[in-house]
Amino acid sequence: MQAGPIRVALICGSVREGRFGPVVTSWLRERIERRDDIDLDVVDLADLPLPLAQQAKPVPYGDYDAPQVRDWAARVDAADAFVVVTPEYNRGYPAGLKLAIDSVHPEWRAKAVGFVSYGGVSGGLRAVEQLRPVFAELRAVTIRETVGIAQFWEQFDDAGRPRDRAVNRAADVLLDELLWWARALRSARAEMAYPNV
Repeated sequence: MQAGPIRVALICGSVREGRFGPVVTSWLRERIERRDDIDLDVVDLADLPLPLAQQAKPVPYGDYDAPQVRDWAARVDAADAFVVVTPEYNRGYPAGLKLAIDSVHPEWRAKAVGFVSYGGVSGGLRAVEQLRPVFAELRAVTIRETVGIAQFWEQFDDAGRPRDRAVNRAADVLLDELLWWARALRSARAEMAYPNV
């Protein structure tokens, strides 16, 4: 098995004006940066202007028309695992997140994906449940542990820290499981090519 830190892309999935995603992402970034087993890449989709139209069929690695899509594909390809921070909008996940996911294809294969969601009563978990089959179609592996933050507007103080420390523990549990899967999948990718499907 390959040694060394796991490359994790932390994706802030909302691009709306006035979004809360950066607060949640910053809190999680701080938790991750305390660890020495993660090499972190923070991706704010608001800073990733992807074109609305892209090739509809899966293409070989790096073979994309738009340069910003090629740059995004390179970041996805370099990652061993992902943590997607997503709100729940109207019982679903944001369109900007769907665009980012769908803009690249083979780069997601055999990678681990975890979720931190926020919303009203459900804590964003309905958005997560819709994302799981999307990543399954891309042959990524979503992990069981999820952090769901209900009534998010009440859950963080003015400094962006959670009021309930249980959410910190939940994030650590998520990251531990994510890294287990990421290491296993990284080792498998190194040992054999993913099936040509």
